[in-house]
Amino acid sequence: MRRALRAISTVLIVAGVLMIADAGITLAWQEPVSALLARIEQNKLSGQLDKIEAAPPTHVQQRVLRALDTQRRRIAFLAREARRTAQTGDPIGRIAIPKIGGDFVVVQGTDSATLRKGPGHYPSTTFPGLPGTVAIAGHRTTYLAPFRNVDELKHGDRVVLTMPYARFTYAVERTQIVRPTALWVTRDVGYQRLVLSACHPLYSAAQRIIVFVRLQRVVALGAAKRG
Repeated sequence: MRRALRAISTVLIVAGVLMIADAGITLAWQEPVSALLARIEQNKLSGQLDKIEAAPPTHVQQRVLRALDTQRRRIAFLAREARRTAQTGDPIGRIAIPKIGGDFVVVQGTDSATLRKGPGHYPSTTFPGLPGTVAIAGHRTTYLAPFRNVDELKHGDRVVLTMPYARFTYAVERTQIVRPTALWVTRDVGYQRLVLSACHPLYSAAQRIIVFVRLQRVVALGAAKRG
């Protein structure tokens, strides 16, 4: 009986220490278990995206691309094609935020299951290379916490979206705290921009922090570059 009690007490102590450690890591950085799961998903998505980037355009797409006389028009065409075929959970591109060390595969969709894989593109918004606002959401404390430190972004900081057809470099304009129902943040403003959305403050979904980022430079890639 004494041995059994000692064993049970040891298990309880270890479990308590692990729970405290988990809570401490989550407060200081991010939730470790979900981070591991998300890292596995990100590795899978990166491999899938590599294949998408390497795949040649279809015969129909090749004919259209040959008829388009500028890289800007080819980028727009491929952006429309990518948006048309993207399914929920599919990898669509990569986002890099040098200021806060973020570098993740972006997936299509913002439902709970999809955001566990990485930053998610709002399907109701446009794709980079098309007129309008591109919107991407991300977690701040779980599943790799891709947007944990977006509150540190300042005017002029770079955000880079690399799609299979082009690389888009944006510059931060401003950040704003809004209600979760503030749908106006994704509206078209007459120029191409990106908005990053995350819950605010940390460990709460009471508000949203929105980072408004304006397009500065576009470099054609893949089929858009070759024509």
